[in-house]
Amino acid sequence: MSRTTYYYKPKLSDDSEIVDVLNKLTDKHNRWGFPKCLKCIRKLGYSWNHKRVHRVYTALNLNLHRKSKRRLPIRNPQPLSAPSVLGHTWFMDFMSDKLHDNIRFRTFNVIDDYNREVLGIDISTNMPSLRVIRYLD
Repeated sequence: MSRTTYYYKPKLSDDSEIVDVLNKLTDKHNRWGFPKCLKCIRKLGYSWNHKRVHRVYTALNLNLHRKSKRRLPIRNPQPLSAPSVLGHTWFMDFMSDKLHDNIRFRTFNVIDDYNREVLGIDISTNMPSLRVIRYLD
């Protein structure tokens, strides 16, 4: 061990002024975290090192706890009911496409849920709701 290391006396830093400023800030603004406190300290004209201020801030137990994520409850989805009779439930679907000359057309498909048989397809360039209702009747 070198002689200078053996005889070295560390300087005791006086952090009482930092403690006072931090306590005043956190008493006034209790939800402020370290970055906002440091920004306010800089605005007050103090030029303390941010690592020194953070060391004092954590020593005073002023650090705020982060809110944990709220977990979603475990959901048990119920299986979909399968139809047991032909023609009991139907699927309806709209599809659209374009021809080579950019004319858009729509199709209205009706499918039986029990055996996936297509009950009907209606094709048109425009499909108002009255036409769909008339087709379903």
